[in-house]
Amino acid sequence: MTAILENQLMQSMLETERLIIRRYTPDDLEELIEMRTDPDVYRYLGGTERQNRVEITKRLKFYIDCYEKFGFGVCAMIWKETGENIGGSGLQPLENTGEIEVGYSLKKPFWRMGIGYECANAWLKHGFENAGLERIVAVAVADNIGSWRIMEKCGMKFEGMELAYGMECRFYAISKQEFLRR
Repeated sequence: MTAILENQLMQSMLETERLIIRRYTPDDLEELIEMRTDPDVYRYLGGTERQNRVEITKRLKFYIDCYEKFGFGVCAMIWKETGENIGGSGLQPLENTGEIEVGYSLKKPFWRMGIGYECANAWLKHGFENAGLERIVAVAVADNIGSWRIMEKCGMKFEGMELAYGMECRFYAISKQEFLRR
Protein backbone atom coordinates (compact mmCIF):
# COMPACT_ATOMS: atom_id res chain seq x y z
CA MET A 1 0.00 0.00 0.00
CA THR A 2 1.34 3.43 -0.89
CA ALA A 3 1.99 6.08 1.74
CA ILE A 4 -0.81 8.21 0.26
CA LEU A 5 -3.34 5.37 0.59
CA GLU A 6 -2.13 4.62 4.11
CA ASN A 7 -2.71 8.28 5.03
CA GLN A 8 -6.21 8.18 3.47
CA LEU A 9 -7.00 5.02 5.43
CA MET A 10 -5.88 6.64 8.70
CA GLN A 11 -8.32 9.51 8.01
CA SER A 12 -11.18 7.23 7.00
CA MET A 13 -14.63 7.18 8.51
CA LEU A 14 -15.59 4.01 6.64
CA GLU A 15 -13.92 1.42 4.50
CA THR A 16 -15.54 -0.92 2.00
CA GLU A 17 -14.11 -3.56 -0.28
CA ARG A 18 -13.09 -0.98 -2.90
CA LEU A 19 -13.34 2.36 -1.11
CA ILE A 20 -11.75 4.43 1.61
CA ILE A 21 -14.35 6.97 2.71
CA ARG A 22 -12.77 9.89 4.56
CA ARG A 23 -13.87 13.30 5.76
CA TYR A 24 -13.69 16.13 3.29
CA THR A 25 -11.20 18.90 4.02
CA PRO A 26 -10.98 22.38 2.49
CA ASP A 27 -8.25 20.95 0.24
CA ASP A 28 -10.92 18.88 -1.58
CA LEU A 29 -12.74 21.95 -2.91
CA GLU A 30 -11.27 22.08 -6.43
CA GLU A 31 -11.82 18.38 -7.04
CA LEU A 32 -15.40 18.64 -5.74
CA ILE A 33 -16.06 21.59 -8.04
CA GLU A 34 -14.61 19.70 -11.00
CA MET A 35 -16.86 16.70 -10.37
CA ARG A 36 -20.05 18.60 -9.60
CA THR A 37 -19.83 21.01 -12.53
CA ASP A 38 -19.90 18.13 -15.03
CA PRO A 39 -23.31 18.51 -16.76
CA ASP A 40 -23.98 14.77 -16.52
CA VAL A 41 -23.46 14.93 -12.76
CA TYR A 42 -25.10 18.26 -11.88
CA ARG A 43 -28.35 17.46 -13.69
CA TYR A 44 -29.06 15.09 -10.79
CA LEU A 45 -27.84 17.53 -8.12
CA GLY A 46 -29.94 20.63 -8.70
CA GLY A 47 -28.31 21.95 -11.87
CA THR A 48 -26.05 24.97 -12.17
CA GLU A 49 -28.04 26.92 -9.56
CA ARG A 50 -26.73 24.55 -6.88
CA GLN A 51 -23.55 23.29 -8.54
CA ASN A 52 -21.32 26.28 -9.09
CA ARG A 53 -18.19 27.45 -7.28
CA VAL A 54 -20.03 29.61 -4.74
CA GLU A 55 -22.66 27.02 -3.84
CA ILE A 56 -20.21 24.09 -3.80
CA THR A 57 -17.91 26.07 -1.47
CA LYS A 58 -20.86 26.60 0.90
CA ARG A 59 -21.83 22.94 0.62
CA LEU A 60 -18.32 21.74 1.46
CA LYS A 61 -18.38 23.90 4.60
CA PHE A 62 -21.77 22.35 5.48
CA TYR A 63 -20.33 18.83 5.06
CA ILE A 64 -17.36 19.66 7.28
CA ASP A 65 -19.61 21.29 9.91
CA CYS A 66 -21.80 18.16 9.97
CA TYR A 67 -18.87 16.09 11.29
CA GLU A 68 -18.67 18.26 14.39
CA LYS A 69 -22.42 18.58 14.88
CA PHE A 70 -23.55 15.01 14.13
CA GLY A 71 -20.42 12.84 13.99
CA PHE A 72 -21.06 12.10 10.32
CA GLY A 73 -21.36 13.97 7.05
CA VAL A 74 -20.71 13.62 3.35
CA CYS A 75 -17.19 12.36 2.74
CA ALA A 76 -14.71 11.90 -0.08
CA MET A 77 -14.62 8.43 -1.62
CA ILE A 78 -11.14 7.21 -2.49
CA TRP A 79 -10.73 4.36 -4.98
CA LYS A 80 -8.37 1.93 -3.25
CA GLU A 81 -6.92 0.66 -6.52
CA THR A 82 -5.50 4.05 -7.52
CA GLY A 83 -5.92 6.44 -4.58
CA GLU A 84 -8.13 8.65 -6.77
CA ASN A 85 -10.96 10.70 -5.27
CA ILE A 86 -13.96 9.40 -7.24
CA GLY A 87 -16.87 11.17 -5.57
CA GLY A 88 -18.65 11.79 -2.31
CA SER A 89 -21.05 9.91 -0.08
CA GLY A 90 -22.42 10.09 3.41
CA LEU A 91 -25.19 10.97 5.80
CA GLN A 92 -26.49 14.50 6.22
CA PRO A 93 -29.61 16.37 7.28
CA LEU A 94 -32.08 16.62 4.39
CA GLU A 95 -32.96 20.29 4.09
CA ASN A 96 -36.12 21.47 5.85
CA THR A 97 -37.28 17.98 6.86
CA GLY A 98 -35.65 16.96 10.14
CA GLU A 99 -34.66 13.70 8.41
CA ILE A 100 -31.17 12.26 7.89
CA GLU A 101 -30.39 11.43 4.28
CA VAL A 102 -27.95 9.00 2.72
CA GLY A 103 -26.49 10.34 -0.50
CA TYR A 104 -23.71 9.82 -3.00
CA SER A 105 -22.35 11.27 -6.21
CA LEU A 106 -19.66 9.86 -8.45
CA LYS A 107 -17.43 10.99 -11.25
CA LYS A 108 -18.97 9.71 -14.47
CA PRO A 109 -16.24 7.11 -15.28
CA PHE A 110 -17.25 5.32 -12.05
CA TRP A 111 -20.98 5.08 -12.81
CA ARG A 112 -22.53 1.63 -13.25
CA MET A 113 -19.84 -0.20 -11.27
CA GLY A 114 -21.89 -0.93 -8.13
CA ILE A 115 -20.17 1.83 -6.16
CA GLY A 116 -23.42 3.67 -5.35
CA TYR A 117 -24.81 0.55 -3.69
CA GLU A 118 -21.51 -0.22 -1.97
CA CYS A 119 -21.24 3.20 -0.33
CA ALA A 120 -24.97 3.68 0.39
CA ASN A 121 -25.22 0.30 2.09
CA ALA A 122 -22.09 1.03 4.16
CA TRP A 123 -23.55 4.37 5.27
CA LEU A 124 -26.90 2.82 6.19
CA LYS A 125 -25.08 0.23 8.30
CA HIS A 126 -22.98 2.96 9.93
CA GLY A 127 -26.00 5.17 10.56
CA PHE A 128 -27.99 2.44 12.25
CA GLU A 129 -25.21 0.57 14.05
CA ASN A 130 -22.86 3.41 15.04
CA ALA A 131 -24.69 6.74 14.83
CA GLY A 132 -27.85 5.61 16.63
CA LEU A 133 -30.24 6.61 13.84
CA GLU A 134 -33.71 5.06 13.74
CA ARG A 135 -34.63 6.11 10.18
CA ILE A 136 -32.69 7.19 7.09
CA VAL A 137 -34.12 8.68 3.91
CA ALA A 138 -32.87 9.23 0.38
CA VAL A 139 -34.02 11.30 -2.57
CA ALA A 140 -33.42 11.06 -6.30
CA VAL A 141 -34.60 13.01 -9.30
CA ALA A 142 -37.29 10.90 -10.98
CA ASP A 143 -35.26 10.29 -14.15
CA ASN A 144 -32.21 9.11 -12.16
CA ILE A 145 -33.36 5.51 -12.40
CA GLY A 146 -29.96 4.12 -11.40
CA SER A 147 -30.02 6.00 -8.10
CA TRP A 148 -33.51 5.00 -7.05
CA ARG A 149 -32.80 1.39 -8.01
CA ILE A 150 -29.81 1.51 -5.63
CA MET A 151 -32.12 2.73 -2.87
CA GLU A 152 -34.48 -0.15 -3.53
CA LYS A 153 -31.58 -2.63 -3.56
CA CYS A 154 -30.58 -1.24 -0.14
CA GLY A 155 -34.06 -2.12 1.12
CA MET A 156 -35.41 1.43 1.13
CA LYS A 157 -39.12 1.86 0.37
CA PHE A 158 -40.62 4.47 -1.97
CA GLU A 159 -42.78 6.89 0.03
CA GLY A 160 -43.84 9.30 -2.72
CA MET A 161 -42.70 12.38 -4.60
CA GLU A 162 -41.29 15.32 -2.63
CA LEU A 163 -39.60 18.60 -3.41
CA ALA A 164 -35.92 18.39 -2.40
CA TYR A 165 -33.01 20.62 -3.42
CA GLY A 166 -35.39 22.58 -5.64
CA MET A 167 -36.35 19.49 -7.68
CA GLU A 168 -39.22 17.03 -7.71
CA CYS A 169 -37.70 13.84 -6.29
CA ARG A 170 -38.58 10.27 -5.46
CA PHE A 171 -38.46 9.97 -1.66
CA TYR A 172 -37.31 6.72 -0.04
CA ALA A 173 -36.87 5.64 3.58
CA ILE A 174 -35.82 2.70 5.72
CA SER A 175 -36.01 2.16 9.46
CA LYS A 176 -33.30 0.62 11.57
CA GLN A 177 -35.54 -2.37 12.22
CA GLU A 178 -36.18 -2.89 8.49
CA PHE A 179 -32.48 -2.58 7.66
CA LEU A 180 -31.39 -5.05 10.34
CA ARG A 181 -34.03 -7.59 9.20
CA ARG A 182 -32.74 -7.69 5.60
